[in-house]
Amino acid sequence: MGIFKSSFSFMLGTVCGVYVAQNYNVPNIRKLVNTGIVFAKHIEESYRKPKKKDDD
Repeated sequence: MGIFKSSFSFMLGTVCGVYVAQNYNVPNIRKLVNTGIVFAKHIEESYRKPKKKDDD
């Protein structure tokens, strides 16, 4: 009985997650993260200070 009692919330969460993913329009998290990373890189490159050139 101990293993069922200790993992009940995990199993219930898994079942609910599968149900929601199949029946509702859930966004693709990996795609959202990749889009955010690309946007952050673009912002970082556009606001970066220009490199100083040494005049010898």
